[in-house]
Amino acid sequence: MGRTSNADQRLMDAALSLIWERSYGAITVDDICRKAEVKKGSFYYFFDSKADLAVAALDRYWREQKPLWDSQFSPTIEPMQRIRAHCDAVYRQQVAIKERTGRVLGCPFCTLGSEICKQDEAIRAKICEILSNKTKYWESAINDAQKEGLAAPGNSAEKARCAMAYFEGLLAQARLHNNAETLASLGDRVCEHMLASRDSSPGKPSSPSAPTSVETTAPPVESEEFDPTKY
Repeated sequence: MGRTSNADQRLMDAALSLIWERSYGAITVDDICRKAEVKKGSFYYFFDSKADLAVAALDRYWREQKPLWDSQFSPTIEPMQRIRAHCDAVYRQQVAIKERTGRVLGCPFCTLGSEICKQDEAIRAKICEILSNKTKYWESAINDAQKEGLAAPGNSAEKARCAMAYFEGLLAQARLHNNAETLASLGDRVCEHMLASRDSSPGKPSSPSAPTSVETTAPPVESEEFDPTKY
């Protein structure tokens, strides 16, 4: 009789959640099995090690999230609004996470990547792959914004990498100080960093001192069970 268990999926969900809430080094296979309600023997049926599980969980995360990113960064949305709305959604998510857990958790990938970069090459490589994929969405938005005169000219790939570094740095600061309000104006700060206009009308010159009124259209964060795969 064939296996129909979803134990592997429960293990991946449990691993991502625990790693984000605590750290990779602070959790064990036993911890993951307890949270997933899976026997340890089943763990080793699906995965060779904790690292093997982490890589599989991260890969599954991205495959499931890619359609959402395709939607959020659709070319039909005004270029800088794609980034602003994404930043606003991240802010609301971090507020919701703090309400549930008492902590601002920041970016799970940069947090894990910083911890594991010299310990496990497979995990490091998978995180770099995911972050690179995310950066391509930012690059596309910035490139479109430049074409419409909404952002300063320049190498869009380099600007995307710098913007992502700035974005991740602010998330790290919010986690460090346990203060989600650090991210309240995240969208504005990121766009100012890129010398992008706050006026979303095509053809406007790029200026960090443009009008300050911005409407965002990011969907509200659901108040559901804490789920790192929705980052």
